[in-house]
Amino acid sequence: MNDDTKTAGTRTAGLSTARLAHLERIMQEDVEKGVYWGARIIVARHGRVGLDAAIGFADGGRTRAVASDSVFTLFSMTKAMTNTLALRAIELGQFSMGTKVSQVIPEFGGGLRSHITAFHLLTHMSGLPMLFKLKDGMPIDVLADNVRVACEIVQSAEPPGEKCSYSPMLNQLFLGEMVRRTDPGRRSYRDIVQQDLFDPLGMTDSSIGLRRDLKRRHLFPDFRGQSPIQHIGSTEPGENGAFNEERAEMPWVGAVSTAPDIFRLAEMFRNGGSLGGARILSPAMLRKARQCHTGEKPNELYKLLAHKDQWEVSPGYIGLGFSLRGEKMTNHMFGTQTSPQTFGNYGAGSTIFWVDPELDLTFVCLSTGLMASNPNIVRFNRLSDIAVSAAE
Repeated sequence: MNDDTKTAGTRTAGLSTARLAHLERIMQEDVEKGVYWGARIIVARHGRVGLDAAIGFADGGRTRAVASDSVFTLFSMTKAMTNTLALRAIELGQFSMGTKVSQVIPEFGGGLRSHITAFHLLTHMSGLPMLFKLKDGMPIDVLADNVRVACEIVQSAEPPGEKCSYSPMLNQLFLGEMVRRTDPGRRSYRDIVQQDLFDPLGMTDSSIGLRRDLKRRHLFPDFRGQSPIQHIGSTEPGENGAFNEERAEMPWVGAVSTAPDIFRLAEMFRNGGSLGGARILSPAMLRKARQCHTGEKPNELYKLLAHKDQWEVSPGYIGLGFSLRGEKMTNHMFGTQTSPQTFGNYGAGSTIFWVDPELDLTFVCLSTGLMASNPNIVRFNRLSDIAVSAAE
């Protein structure tokens, strides 16, 4: 693609070539300063790509460049896959928003846990504690083991619906298990994601667990000391071996993908639940999912982060499985210039996608060199605002 063709295409997309070049230049400068190691970014409007770039490196030693087909560990962006399939299961009548978790997973019953519904899990209002792991030294890659141990040892911190407390692990652990147990074909969680989401959307470079053919392109995450836990695998060595496990099933953190594949996922959302003839969700479900269901409740985890740097505390702005931009002008990974209806998902210190339905703008960025939470929020706030400034 020559420069004239690229410029014409960008103009057709309703995006400023100069502003997108500025966005890429800012990211290059960040990489040169060591703010993060590298990134893969796609910005599109009306479904047409204006910026598609691979920037920087996979590692701090700059021994391997980020490529257009690099495979990234998604961390909590995996929750987007689990949430989508939970919404799909609800549409297919496998369970409902009001279905209690214990109705599907009987061993989860007892105490306040008995009142937790699928709605509470999707909106992070389950009342379960904000756990990153279950037990010291326990592998996190076997779904059945994690469900069993969580049912044995985890109790509610408060009644469901009272607080909005982001769940690093437990909510999507149980949502993934609800999807699996109600599946008419009795498939594994991994197969459900592959067959009902990745395959229909043409996400050929995505998998739950690190599929063998993707290992060569996988950029193993460098946590740079930012991880609160070790991610122990059943067979792979190392404190983060779970991210090398081919058969890992971690519905909250276990997916790998490329930026083009995540762009296809985001475009499905932008298009009202369908892409290329494949319908994943209905427009009605997506309209409901994009509404704020947490009211003025702050997200308790991000409340702590705001206090850390003396930021103003914002409402949590959580829909059904999506984070939302909302109205308040404060630090936000979706920026301050996106519309309040902007929705998306993100993963710890490194990955993000959002869709602005008012601007019809899609943003995908997967990065290397994990950043701490607040600097990461500031980083994506800045990049998102620049991306919005490119809209014409």
